[in-house]
Amino acid sequence: MRWILLNPGPVTLSERVREALGRPDLCHREQEFAELQDALRDKLCAVYALDPTTWAAVLLTGSGTAAVEAMVTSCVPANGRLLVVENGVYGERMRRIAAAHAIDCRAVTQPWGARIDADAVREALAHGGYTHVAIVHHETTTGRLNDLEAIGGLCDEFGARLLIDGVSSFGAEAIDFSASPIDACAATANKCLHGVPGTAFVIVRRAALAGNAPARTVYLELADYLAKQDARGTPFTQSVQTFYALDEALDEFFEAGGWTARQALFRQRMGRIRAHLEGLGVRGLLASAESSCVLQAFELPVGGSYAALHDALKAHGFIIYAGQGALSDRIFRISAMGEIADDDLDRLLAAFDAFLD
Repeated sequence: MRWILLNPGPVTLSERVREALGRPDLCHREQEFAELQDALRDKLCAVYALDPTTWAAVLLTGSGTAAVEAMVTSCVPANGRLLVVENGVYGERMRRIAAAHAIDCRAVTQPWGARIDADAVREALAHGGYTHVAIVHHETTTGRLNDLEAIGGLCDEFGARLLIDGVSSFGAEAIDFSASPIDACAATANKCLHGVPGTAFVIVRRAALAGNAPARTVYLELADYLAKQDARGTPFTQSVQTFYALDEALDEFFEAGGWTARQALFRQRMGRIRAHLEGLGVRGLLASAESSCVLQAFELPVGGSYAALHDALKAHGFIIYAGQGALSDRIFRISAMGEIADDDLDRLLAAFDAFLD
């Protein structure tokens, strides 16, 4: 059975991307690999029309969390202080990363799913001496899309630099790199860009890696990657086949109209799913306007369990996602990413009808 993945990555692949995985074997020290890597870096900067003399796409082999850890450990200087703004699992994970590397870090913590309290962030920045602020753009714990503009404005006001976990938003949500004091944005191939797991990247302001941070890691040191990739090399073996897949996925992405077109597509899909579920009495955890176009969370039907819903939908070829932590027995989550046709959505909504009948 072909499964349609409605989890927040990996995604259901297009045939073009799947076929790209079968391109010729390639050594990462050859000219052909350098050309592939150069092309990917250029295309990733082009997603948000970034000037490659100011910004760089640094490619890594790993998951989105590898990119986040590389960003946090490479961009906060030895004498820096990090404020993590968290309202879900992935904000908490950034704080754990900072603690693991002995980075001076505190957090402004909101309940999972709550709006970020800008006043609390302002109070922390006014008295904490923070050099950097880290925030998850799309917190997939609940589907909440956090307000980058508001946090960026506070960073500007207090002279802090902004680090973004854009793992579940890059390529489908607005990120204004010019209007906010952004130093870096971590992301991955296998979500909004519709690539495969294995390639992650950090979009980094070149000046942010100008020798002001200690080498806290070996494998995830962005300054080393940047220097080597600018010289058309790589410090370590990269996942060549997943690079091929991302290259093809980015070609599809631009042919389809870029991030604004992908946002419109995801909104259309999520709007249809949400309207149908609400008609069946299934409520969204958050208002649609507060949620990302990429994923939304829904209350489990009264008297129903996630396991029963998951297994019923899987029998029809659909994979949904559970809630986490205290939300695990309360919600389920659905993503709109990947190669999903209109008739796939027809079958999904019919499967919900059958389950809830």
